[in-house]
Amino acid sequence: MMKIWTLIIAAATLIAAQPAYAETRLALVIGNGNYTAIGALDNTVPDATLMAKTLQEHGFEVTLLTDTAQSDLTQGISQFGRDLRAAGGDATGLFYYAGHAVQSFGINYLLPTDAALIDAADLSLVAVPADAILRQMQSARNKTNIVILDSCRNNPFENVRNLDDNGLAEMNSPTGTFLSYSTAPGAVALDGLDGNSPFTKALAREIPVPGVPIEQTFKKVRVSVIAETAGLQTPWDTSSLTNEFIFAPKAALTAEQVEEQQLWNSVQGSSDPVQVMLFLRGYPNGQYQVEARALLQTLMTAELAPTPEAPPVVVPAPEAALVAAAPQAPSASEEELIAQARRSGTATDYQAYLDAFPQGIFAELARFEVEILAQKSDAAAVAAAEPAPTEPADDQVALNRALVAQSGNDVMGLTFTTPFPVGGPPIEGLSIPEIVMLSPLYSPIEGLPEELWKTQTCSSCHAWTREALCTQGKTYVTAADDSAVSKDHPFGGVFKRGLKGWAAADCP
Repeated sequence: MMKIWTLIIAAATLIAAQPAYAETRLALVIGNGNYTAIGALDNTVPDATLMAKTLQEHGFEVTLLTDTAQSDLTQGISQFGRDLRAAGGDATGLFYYAGHAVQSFGINYLLPTDAALIDAADLSLVAVPADAILRQMQSARNKTNIVILDSCRNNPFENVRNLDDNGLAEMNSPTGTFLSYSTAPGAVALDGLDGNSPFTKALAREIPVPGVPIEQTFKKVRVSVIAETAGLQTPWDTSSLTNEFIFAPKAALTAEQVEEQQLWNSVQGSSDPVQVMLFLRGYPNGQYQVEARALLQTLMTAELAPTPEAPPVVVPAPEAALVAAAPQAPSASEEELIAQARRSGTATDYQAYLDAFPQGIFAELARFEVEILAQKSDAAAVAAAEPAPTEPADDQVALNRALVAQSGNDVMGLTFTTPFPVGGPPIEGLSIPEIVMLSPLYSPIEGLPEELWKTQTCSSCHAWTREALCTQGKTYVTAADDSAVSKDHPFGGVFKRGLKGWAAADCP
């Protein structure tokens, strides 16, 4: 007996956990395994159930049908077409099928659980052509459709004369369709030994990965299935998509993350280890710390490596002197100590390296790590102590905060070239492009030596193009609160409020 499950995201707690999707997403998922006249399949219904759950968790309204007879299978496809047409042109439709399927004369047929066949000529009378789903999708005229066929486990009609083709035939699909087969055309797929097929198991694992285009998702599935089946099964796909589709969008960045990203974009191409050190000082626990530390290690190694010198023209030297003058590679014990420090990340191990090799190749890197770890320890101790006085110690910071509090709506609605009417010196009376060419009012990073920032313009620290500033301002507009706007800034909080007002008007 057919079982029908319509999985609609309705619970308030589940809705709250879902990201917002720009388009309506509809899916029809079918799993046929309990066949009456041909061999049963153990994993197809669990496969369909797993896929329905995965799609539901990623914004799809899912109809799940299991063990469908011919009339139920036809009715389910017809209803899916009506739902897709009603959803409009921006909707995304997805059809998934796990079960027996065969091909005859280049046409693929999905087999309902009551399919029984004695003569190949009767195939179209007892099965449902796979093209039926494509016709329903084409009639909906929506932009994006996805068809996934995890079938071809074997040919259940191998004893029927003139029906001995293996696998499925490749289908022609309308524009805007992504077609995926669990195995190559004409080949046989595996049902799986652990409750799910290799294909569906890999697909359910890859769909939740955020920010991956559908083409890359199925490429990763193909690699996984080939590895799991030792090359016996190669998933196949064809695409006529004209729009980008991503199952799981990336989460939106916060205002502070956008600032960090912009600074990292300007630093990651640098060949100056000081720039990378400054970035790590500002974001010691940020989202790019792993990449930044790896880049710093590379730059420090190159910086400290001996520079080859031209050999003297005619200055013979004793062999011992030549050996002493040759550049020395780090010894095994030095490499082991620095490797241990990198693994543990503790100040004790970095200091142990410095004690043993104060002039070693990695000494500067070790000193930097010890300093950073000491700063983290001090900051944690301060946070655990009594709250700091509410009055700021720095007069300039106090003035900037007071100006922010008084600015109100004065900086809302600015254009890119409008002079700031408030903010005090030096930003008052200057426009955004003029302000970003100024030097900071105070250190952008606590403890940074004055010679590294007092004579610099802020545009040299950030990729502050008009587009980047507009993006930064828009994060302030969409932020849940004003915590990012009110955070201290080298030009004071009024500048951030000005960016927010400018971005609120779409950055004129």
